[in-house]
Amino acid sequence: MRKRSLIITVGIVSAAFGLTGCGVFQGEQTLKEMDTPPEEASLTDNLDEVTEEEGQQAEEDSQETEGTEAGTDTEEAEPTTVERQLYLLDANGMVVPQTLELPQLESKEVAKQALEYLVKDGPVTELLPDGFEAVLPAGTTINSLNLKEGTLTVDVSEEFAEYQAEDEQKILQSMTYTLTQFENVDKVKLQINGKAKEEMPVSGTPIGKGVSRANGINIYNGDNIDLMDSKAVTLYYPAQQGEQVYHVPVTQHVEAEDAEDFASIVQALVDGPSLDLNLLNVFNAGTSLTAEPTIKDGVLTLDFNENILNSVENASIADEVMETLVLTLTDQPGVEAVDVNVADMEEIYNEAGTAYTEPVTKSMFVPTGNL
Repeated sequence: MRKRSLIITVGIVSAAFGLTGCGVFQGEQTLKEMDTPPEEASLTDNLDEVTEEEGQQAEEDSQETEGTEAGTDTEEAEPTTVERQLYLLDANGMVVPQTLELPQLESKEVAKQALEYLVKDGPVTELLPDGFEAVLPAGTTINSLNLKEGTLTVDVSEEFAEYQAEDEQKILQSMTYTLTQFENVDKVKLQINGKAKEEMPVSGTPIGKGVSRANGINIYNGDNIDLMDSKAVTLYYPAQQGEQVYHVPVTQHVEAEDAEDFASIVQALVDGPSLDLNLLNVFNAGTSLTAEPTIKDGVLTLDFNENILNSVENASIADEVMETLVLTLTDQPGVEAVDVNVADMEEIYNEAGTAYTEPVTKSMFVPTGNL
């Protein structure tokens, strides 16, 4: 039987992956409890019958209520933070996403803030995880941003051009992937002090009409791949730095018969990374699809054999396996969610024992939203 489709709430996902919720553009709301009447109350028309003690108690209760309300207002006024995904450099020099808590802005300049947190020696310094570093040259100022028909033009100061040639691709990839996390941004263009740039300032990497995720990230040109019978795909492989497990996007060519050859993409993930950069293969040996993937209304359905499970008895899939599949496949055009089925099992579960009862979306792992 195929598993039923219900709704996984944000709370369930938080329990499964240790992540906070993905509603990153909404501030916290405080609900005030309504005062309830006492269980027994007596009515009097004679105000003289109210004793001095009762009057004093009523005054104290009123002061406590006002204090509580004042405290609530103070709590609401405290600064809050929101999750943003920034593309930083890891210890291997790969451009990788890291979700950090940034101050919540009253304005809508969230994209400008995200770029400011990519600047070396900037405000991100105190937030950087061990082994990670910012990408943009120190001293870079983000002058302005202009979004028009899906293309975001970024105007920066002249300090932006003070980088080494070998870092040019990393800088461009970091900016592009950080900004295109916002759903209404498709491409990124560059200006330096108001002057439009058709190419990067040091090594001349073309920018043209804009750079998008289609240009790739951490590009790897593997051996023995026929470029005529393959397509460039960004695969997300797990990596580990200390106790932190994160995913590294790698754009490489995968042998594919057509643009929607999802089976070839899954097989590439199962085979594991080609790069010798401490990237992990989290799939069990013998994992394979038992049917051709199908897509309908943005939901990609995958049927696997039991080898994909980390526990057949518990019908559970390793969290890293599910995240690897979802991050990779929702990067493909037209795929909004992934529905994983295993053999004849009615339901499958994550490592915490929570059932996957609905197709899994990228928003369960990373913050999303619009500018």
